[in-house]
Parts: sequence; C-alpha cells; structure tokens
Amino acid sequence: MIGSLIGGAMSLAGGIFGGLKASQAMKKVKNNLEDQQAKNQAWYDRRYNEDATQRADAQRILTMTQEAIKNRNQQAAGAQAVAGGTEESVAATKAANAKAMAEAASQIAMAGDRRKDQIEQQYLSKDQQLQNQLNDLEINKGKNIAQAVKGVADAGAGLAEAF
Repeated sequence: MIGSLIGGAMSLAGGIFGGLKASQAMKKVKNNLEDQQAKNQAWYDRRYNEDATQRADAQRILTMTQEAIKNRNQQAAGAQAVAGGTEESVAATKAANAKAMAEAASQIAMAGDRRKDQIEQQYLSKDQQLQNQLNDLEINKGKNIAQAVKGVADAGAGLAEAF
C-alpha cells in the first residue's frame, strides 16, 4: 500500500513537472515566433516604403539619362552654332530629351511597383507561415494540457485506490 501510494505521488509529481516544462518550452517557442513576426513586419515596412528613385539602380539610370541629354544638348547647340541650325531644331532636341527623362522616370516607377508587389507577396507568405506555426503551437498546447490533466487524474485515481 505504501509502495503504491509513493508510486502514485511520484506519478502525480512527474506529470505536473513535465507539464510545467512543456509549458515553458512552448512559451519560449511562441516568443520566438512572435519575435520573427515583428522582424518580418519591420522588414516589410522598411522595404515597402523605400523610394524607388533613391535606389542605386534607379540613380544609375537617371544619371546615364542626364548625361545622354547633356551630350545631345551640347551637340545640338554646337550644330546650331556651326551650321546655323534653327531654334526649332534645338527645341525639338530639348523636347526629345525631356521625353527621354520622363520615360526613364516612368520605367523606374513601374519597376518600383513590381518590386513592391514582390515584397508584399514575400511578406504575406512569411506571415502566413508564422501564423500557421503559432496555430500549431496552440493546438499542441491544448493537447498537452489535456494529456497532463489526464495524467494527474490517473495518478489521483491511483492514489485513491491505495487508500
């Protein structure tokens, strides 16, 4: 009888201790997942709101376009001075240059929109993955609680039988 009483008490204590340790481990995992969610949100906020025109690739395109415009303007002014070109030809060159700059800016804006779409898709995918992991954690937590309650109940029944 004493052996069965001690065994039941040890089973009860073991169940409670195991349940506490499992709960602590799950809490740590949950905190890690929530930290990953916060980092994912910060990454998204930073990347999604970047100014596409300030990126290095966009700056390179704008600089190259400005250099090409500058060279064409110099050529048009030189041709006018040497060959006696008309004001209309210089104006046409300047209009073509303005169109080239507008097209470069438009291409940068379109690339920026595509980049934002990719960032949003990547963020949503990661967020869904983290949400699924948190949901799985909660499901497992519920199962572990039910299992611990059953273990404590079984140990309590064993103690009751010992008396």
